[in-house]
Amino acid sequence: MDVSFQLYSARNFTPWDKVLDQLAELGYTQVEGFGGVYEDAAAFRAALDTRGLTMPSGHFFPLANFESDFDKTIANAKALGIGQLYCPAPDDVYRDGADAQAWRDLAARLEVAAKRVQDAGLRFGWHNHHWEFMPLTGGEIPMALLLEGAPSMEWEADIAWIVRGGGDPLAWIAQHGSRITAAHVKDIAPEGQCADEDGWADVGHGTMDWPAIMAALRSNGVSLFVMEHDNPNDLARFARRSITNYRQF
Repeated sequence: MDVSFQLYSARNFTPWDKVLDQLAELGYTQVEGFGGVYEDAAAFRAALDTRGLTMPSGHFFPLANFESDFDKTIANAKALGIGQLYCPAPDDVYRDGADAQAWRDLAARLEVAAKRVQDAGLRFGWHNHHWEFMPLTGGEIPMALLLEGAPSMEWEADIAWIVRGGGDPLAWIAQHGSRITAAHVKDIAPEGQCADEDGWADVGHGTMDWPAIMAALRSNGVSLFVMEHDNPNDLARFARRSITNYRQF
C-alpha cells in the first residue's frame, strides 16, 4: 500500500537526508514536494532514489510558477519525477474580500495553466485550503467557481481544510469525486487541544471520520493519499502514527 508524505510537514525538522531516512524506515514509499525542495532538483532526486522513494506529486506556489516561470517549473517536475503538479493556494488578494468575479478570473488562469501543463505531458490541479469553502457576499462558494471555470483542472482535495472552511467533505466528494485525483489526509484536534500545533492532530487522533471519508474517496478512484500536518511539534510521532492509522482505514 503506497503512502505519500507532504514534505511541508517536515520543514522544521531538516536536514532533508534525516527526514527522508525516517520516512523510508517507517514504510513511506512516496513524498510530495513543495518549494523548499526544488532548489537543486537533481540532488534531491538522487536522495530519493537512494532510499527507494518517489515523488509523484508536488506543490508549486504561486500560480506564477505556471505562467512566467513555466519552463523552470516543468524542468524541476520532470527532474524529480513529478507527474501531478498542484497549485496549493491562492495569492493573498483572494484570501480576504475577493468577489465572485475575481475567483472566476482566477479559474480562467487555472484553465490556461492546466492546458499548458498537459501539453507538456504532465497533469495540473488545484489544492484547496479553507478560503475556497467560505461563502462570498453573494452566496457563491469559491471552490465551485474554480471547478466550473477550469474544467481541465484536477483537484487535490485537502479534506480537513474543507471542514475548517465550513464544508461537508462527503458532500463535495459525492458531487465532484470525478475531479479528485489526490487527497491530503490529516486530522483536526478536538476543541481546545493541540493549540501549539494550530489545532491539527495526527491522523486518526482527531475528530475526522477517516474510515468513511477514505471509503468515499476510494469509491471515486482516488489512489494518491498524502499524509500531512501543517505544524507538528514531533515529526517522528506524527509520521509514525499517521501511516499506522492510515493502514487501518
